[in-house]
Amino acid sequence: MMNDMPQSSDAPEQAPVAPDRPGDILRRGREAMGLSLADVAERTRVSHRQLEAVEQNNFSALPGTPYAVGFARAYARAVGADEVDIARRVREELSVIGEVERYEVYEPTDPARIPPRRLAWAAAGLVLLLAIVYGVWRTQFFSASTDEEISALNNRVVAAQPDDAPAVEQAPASAGPVVLTAVSDVWLRIYDQAGERLLEKTMAKGETFTVPPEANNPMILTGRPDAISVTVGGKPVPPLGAPERTISDVPVSAAALLARPPSGQSSGTGAGTAVPATAGAASRSGAASSRAAGAGSTAGASAAPRPASAAPSSAQATSESAPQE
Repeated sequence: MMNDMPQSSDAPEQAPVAPDRPGDILRRGREAMGLSLADVAERTRVSHRQLEAVEQNNFSALPGTPYAVGFARAYARAVGADEVDIARRVREELSVIGEVERYEVYEPTDPARIPPRRLAWAAAGLVLLLAIVYGVWRTQFFSASTDEEISALNNRVVAAQPDDAPAVEQAPASAGPVVLTAVSDVWLRIYDQAGERLLEKTMAKGETFTVPPEANNPMILTGRPDAISVTVGGKPVPPLGAPERTISDVPVSAAALLARPPSGQSSGTGAGTAVPATAGAASRSGAASSRAAGAGSTAGASAAPRPASAAPSSAQATSESAPQE
């Protein structure tokens, strides 16, 4: 009867043993060799903080999967553990962490924290409006010239050009291209004989512009001619005008630039009124003639002395009898 009764075992049931985690295996290996984390760090060239994260199985604190696996393998080699097995265990740990993070990322968002669609559209419209205002302001700021004379000349450029003005002789092909280089930020306008604008902008420092060789008598308008360097065929030419003086209708073709005097003065409404060379030459010639005539009359008077008894001429008498003012 007693034999028929089921016999109960007095031994307690053992709970399933959890598999060792990679950090635990590495820690036991280190302790078995009597090493400290500092010793392992010196052997592996891995920082103490990262080795501590590996021992604590805190792989999410490491930069990424390749680094976590690499640090664990180096640790395993230093303590004589199976680095292949350690690497496999680390990847398993990271795969579990990745699944948890994926579930957390795709949790539904609290609707109360989502801004209304109308508010989002209003914010987007405000940002767009601010961008447009900034763009308009920037365009006007960089397009306007600091020289007040330029604004007064803008509307008179075409009217100031006579219809029958002779076109400047085209430069020979060997003269080379005309290149304008901005020495500093400068506003300028390049236009041809008909008033068609070839360029109108604020050139930044170092920016260049090549005058089209086929342009009909190209000319320039600018308030700062000293901020523009001009070369013809790679050779520099004299400045277009005096510093800080507005110039306009100044030819910038190769032939006109090569024909300019070395002084670098250029004609134009903004460059000041230049005295014509012919008038100056005529004045100098007249003055020289007057001096020569005076010298001749003096010499004649000395060469032919008048007798003491001779009566004065009618002109002299008239001059002497005229009352003094």
